[in-house]
Amino acid sequence: MASNSTKSFLADAGYGEQELDANSALMELDKGLRSGKLGEQCEAVVRFPRLFQKYPFPILINSAFLKLADVFRVGNNFLRLCVLKVTQQSEKHLEKILNVDEFVKRVFSVIHSNDPVARAITLRMLGSLASIIPERKNAHHSIRQSLDSHDNVEVEAAVFAAANFSAQSKDFAVGICNKISEMIQGLATPVDLKLKLIPILQHMHHDAILASSARQLLQQLVTSYPSTKMVIVSLHTFTLLAASSLVDTPKQIQLLLQYLKSDPRKAVKRLTVQDLKLLANKTPHTWSKENIQALCECALQTPYDSLKLGMLSVLSTLSGTIAIRHYFSVVPGNVGSSPRSSDLVKLAQECCYHSNRGIAAHGVRVLTNITVSCQEKDLLSLEQDAVFGLESLLVLCSQDDSPGAQSTVKIALSCMVKLAKGRPHLSRSVVDTLLTQLHSSHDTARILMCHCLAAIAMQLPVLGDGMLGDLVELYKVIGRSATDKQQELLVSLATVIFVASQKALSAEVKAVIKQQLESVSSGWTVYRIARQASRMGNHDMARELYQSLLTQVASEHFYFWLNSLKEFSHAEQCLTGLQEESFSSALSCIAESLKFYHKGIASLTAASTPLNPLSFQCEFVKLRIDLLQAFSQLICTCNSLKTSPPPAIATTIAMTLGNDLQRCGRISNQMKQSMEEFRNLASRYRDLYQASFDADSATLRNVELQQQSCLLISHAIEALVLDPESASFQEYGSAGAAHADSEYERRMMAVYSHVLEEVEALNRKYAPVSYMRYFFQKLQSTSIKLALSPSPRNPAEPIAVQNNQQLALKVEGVVQHGSKPGLFRRIQSVCLSVSSTLQSKSSQDYKIPIDSMTNEMEQRVEPHNDYFSTQFLLNFAVLGTHSITVESSVRDANGIVWKTGPRTTMFVKSLEDPYSQQIRLQQQQAQQPLQPQPQPQPRSAYTRF
Repeated sequence: MASNSTKSFLADAGYGEQELDANSALMELDKGLRSGKLGEQCEAVVRFPRLFQKYPFPILINSAFLKLADVFRVGNNFLRLCVLKVTQQSEKHLEKILNVDEFVKRVFSVIHSNDPVARAITLRMLGSLASIIPERKNAHHSIRQSLDSHDNVEVEAAVFAAANFSAQSKDFAVGICNKISEMIQGLATPVDLKLKLIPILQHMHHDAILASSARQLLQQLVTSYPSTKMVIVSLHTFTLLAASSLVDTPKQIQLLLQYLKSDPRKAVKRLTVQDLKLLANKTPHTWSKENIQALCECALQTPYDSLKLGMLSVLSTLSGTIAIRHYFSVVPGNVGSSPRSSDLVKLAQECCYHSNRGIAAHGVRVLTNITVSCQEKDLLSLEQDAVFGLESLLVLCSQDDSPGAQSTVKIALSCMVKLAKGRPHLSRSVVDTLLTQLHSSHDTARILMCHCLAAIAMQLPVLGDGMLGDLVELYKVIGRSATDKQQELLVSLATVIFVASQKALSAEVKAVIKQQLESVSSGWTVYRIARQASRMGNHDMARELYQSLLTQVASEHFYFWLNSLKEFSHAEQCLTGLQEESFSSALSCIAESLKFYHKGIASLTAASTPLNPLSFQCEFVKLRIDLLQAFSQLICTCNSLKTSPPPAIATTIAMTLGNDLQRCGRISNQMKQSMEEFRNLASRYRDLYQASFDADSATLRNVELQQQSCLLISHAIEALVLDPESASFQEYGSAGAAHADSEYERRMMAVYSHVLEEVEALNRKYAPVSYMRYFFQKLQSTSIKLALSPSPRNPAEPIAVQNNQQLALKVEGVVQHGSKPGLFRRIQSVCLSVSSTLQSKSSQDYKIPIDSMTNEMEQRVEPHNDYFSTQFLLNFAVLGTHSITVESSVRDANGIVWKTGPRTTMFVKSLEDPYSQQIRLQQQQAQQPLQPQPQPQPRSAYTRF
């Protein structure tokens, strides 16, 4: 997460650069609003959402909405419509309006207009504001009154407002329910209006009694008005109400299945299938075995492919949830249905080879989910059916380039990955099928197949060697056009080759890839392949590709970025020269690697910009450098036992100091330092983990593994070298195992022996680091802007506060997202910690009661519409300058705290209050005549007391 520390938008005008920007932008739009030309006024109005996005803090939003309310009050209907659209677009900012009463007052004044269109726009405006004025009785009354209007536009607007207020206000929903019921059942109400009124009932879920009355009304409507439109609207409202209230979901599923089975109208059947899909996604645990059986029977009997496709879509959704286990579970007293003989399996087997590829795709997905989720061992026929169905579907769709065919291929390939993971013994046949189809498929399907092969090879690395030969042959004969699909295919195939080769590319494979890249690839394709090579640990290949790109970039930042990647790859390549039991070669390899790493970190620092500081990359590389230095120091320490053995008097020194480790000489202190160094590295890796809120899960696992490796080394040093008990156990080694008297002792001895063998072999083992996706690519972006109030005119200028008063510090913040918010994790709450420290004490020497020298406070707030606000009450009893630090961290849905920042600092100057200052001066004046009196002994005014 970016640490964006911002100045306050809550200060007076002119207190900072950003405030000037916000105020000047608002003044510019205000000029447009006060223009005499309608076009300029409309242009100014529609530019407000952009202003809200750029300056999302309450003081500006409040002022802007008040200006828009004035335009709404005095403008024409077109301007009112523009203001309405701006309000609807800026729904997440509405709760930042500070003067809600004044804003609503200006808008509500138009409701008394004689123009029904103006009243209609006002009603829609009130409906859009329902989230901040849910209990305004005058708005409730106006909506109820407008429902009886004779103007259709006003009535439709009242229906819109009624739906929004019903969703927000329980009182309004209870009061309007009977009114809507009377209008729907009334003979004077047109059918079109009834169809618009019925959806309001979906919001009657605030309590069980209200939901029950709404459900009874809908039940009467479905029975009393059997027309197609009325049944469709009533059933859909029925479903939405059940999904919100939850208690009536099983009844709603039964009702929908009843209409699906008995109603002959195709439109009604299609609507029931859509609603069943909605309930399957939201509440799969409420589906009983009888519900799934009834849906299977309907799918087996229907002659329409479109309806069968919809029903299979519902079943494929359910087959991936707990509902499939309920279907095949054995109830006590009854015989459970066998997976091989059930109607669900029969339906899936029939549909696997259907002429409609959508039906075939869902049939294969159902069969795959059953095969993976069922625990029975005798499922050979089902496994074969699933594999054969996937093969036929892949052959059918891989030759077609249409979007429908490609979506079907994605379903089939995802099922293959799931099948290979759940049933590993089937993975070989799945891989053979994919490799066979790669040669004859269309480029788009080839790309998807490569992604599937990479996913399977990552799960089952043992399959990599078998597929490498076919992949290299395909890479040789791939097309030589420069189309986007061909370039994407080059990257995908290279990725699979890197995964299959398991970090060791042969010279032949390198030559094939280079030859193909030189002939048809663009610079961006080469960079993507080099990036994948770095991620998969093929640093030799990555270094050569980065080197070829250095002269093809137009920006110096890009040049330094590529140069840093080249140096890092070269550094990791140097480490591959580590040999077993050769400490001198290990030290030379590490020294050579560190030389390239230091060159790379210099280039990486030069590649960073204020907008892209590369903080994660820099910190990760610095940790890597320190880790290699720690390993080098550990090897030198181990060698020092041979080059500098303990002195002859080491035993006497150890007995004198009472520390048995001193027998080993200075190596004991060096080992302690090495252990502390590895622990500090583990702590820094933990801090990097906690600061990487936007990182993908694979990146976080990689960082965590690096942390665990550091902890492992430190614990090994402590347990086997510094801990006397473990050291004595190491001395007597395998001899102790023969005297173990119990099974527990023998097992523990075996574990200890295994640990000792592994620790002794640590210096002969090396796993090259793989650079994670987050090092190159940031898929999720989340940042927090903080605003503090009060705020000084100048950031370095302190705020004056009297020492007998407390400072009310208001902290406001906005959570900002990138293009994919919440891709990996979402912010559940924001933790704000405020601390203050005394920077400089007042020079005056007088006593003031001191309660505490610092303030330490913490609050947790939950953002609403990406906005949060809280206040702290700080005490500054000590005179002088205090530094206030506000730091934010976030907590995700799993309760994990991420130290993301930002961190903001401001200064406060605590001054003596005038009354205390006056009393102190009076006391000093009263003591002054006593000081010049001659005394036989040198005394002062203080020694008298």
